[in-house]
Formats: sequence, C-alpha cells, structure tokens
Amino acid sequence: MKHPVSREIEIEPARTTLLFVDVQQYNCSADGGEYAQLSAAEKEERYGYFFRTMQGSALPNMVLLRQASRDVGIEVAYTFIESLTADGRDRSLDYKISGFNVPKGSPDARMVGELSPGDDEILFPKTSSSVFISTNIDYVLRNLGIQYLIIAGCLTDQCVDSAVRDACDLGYLVTVPTDACATLSAERHAWSLRNNRGYCRQRTTRELLGEIARLTASR
Repeated sequence: MKHPVSREIEIEPARTTLLFVDVQQYNCSADGGEYAQLSAAEKEERYGYFFRTMQGSALPNMVLLRQASRDVGIEVAYTFIESLTADGRDRSLDYKISGFNVPKGSPDARMVGELSPGDDEILFPKTSSSVFISTNIDYVLRNLGIQYLIIAGCLTDQCVDSAVRDACDLGYLVTVPTDACATLSAERHAWSLRNNRGYCRQRTTRELLGEIARLTASR
C-alpha cells in the first residue's frame, strides 16, 4: 500500500481483522464477576443502560459483523480480560487499582455465548486496558499481513478507545462500527466517538456490512 493520505479508506478484506474487545462473561453477563457484590437494584441503576444496549443492538450487530467476516475470509480475533495467574499478581497497576481480576482459567474469561469463538479464531487474554500493551497482538497481526482493523466491543470509551488509539499509532487503519460498541451511558458513548474520530474511520454496522458485501461481490 502507498502511504495513505486519509483514514477514510475502505478495507481490503484479505488484509483485515475484526477484533472484539472484552465481550466476555465477566462484564457482559449480569451474573459476571464484575457485578458479584451488587444487588439487582444496584445492577439496574449502574449498568442497566449498558446491558440493554448490548442485548438490543451492540451484540446483535457484532454477531452480524462476525458472520459477514467469516463468510468472506476476514480474520476474526478476540481479546478479553484474563490474568496469567490465579491471584492476578501479573495484572497492570491500573487493573489492580480498579479491582479487575479474572483468574487464569475462570469461566468469566469466556466470551458471551452469542460470540463464542470458532475453533481456528485467535484469542488474546489481556491484563491492561489496551490489548496492544499486554499481548503480542501486533506481532501476530503483522505475521498475518494485516493492515486494517475493525474494532468493536466494550467499553467504547475505555478498552475499545485504547485499542483504537494504539492501533493507529502502530500503523493500522482502523474502522469502528459505532453501533457495535457499548458503554455505560449514551453520553459516554457519543463523547468517546467524538474524541476518537481523529484516530479512526467510523461507520454503522449496516454501512460496513454493505462495504464488505460490495468489495467481495466479484470473488
């Protein structure tokens, strides 16, 4: 590829990976470990919007994007919070302060059922907000010949945003499907998308599905 002069460049499916961020039992299921100490009322008050958005739109859109990617040979990968140790002593300082620990081998590390990985899809357990900090994802993506990333998942303004910015700095062209991400409020979601617009291309799921179909129609 010649040196790109814009982020508004369509993907090349053969050089693209769809990356899902933290769509796992720990934080995306109401009975996940992140919410273990909360009452039903507290879960609704603090996380009701998130769960409704995930189930109503973000997660179904992720499923659609994954199926379209699988159909045309776009690589699908997943990153999720999981420590390398039972007590989480290997976690980032930020995760220790935040109290995030998914012990090695915990059911909380599994992707939610709708997004269970295929047998030959790549998984990156991470212990930091950005998957590019605590995993070898950059090495793997370069081995695969990847230039383009589609990044979806949660939270929009935390781990998704961190991945987008680091991927941009490492030389990837990033697309964010804006309705296949979720966070704790509509305001936070919109604020994050406004702020990372300078790092990525933003499209709706429908727009991206149309692009994938059009670019692969002649195959």
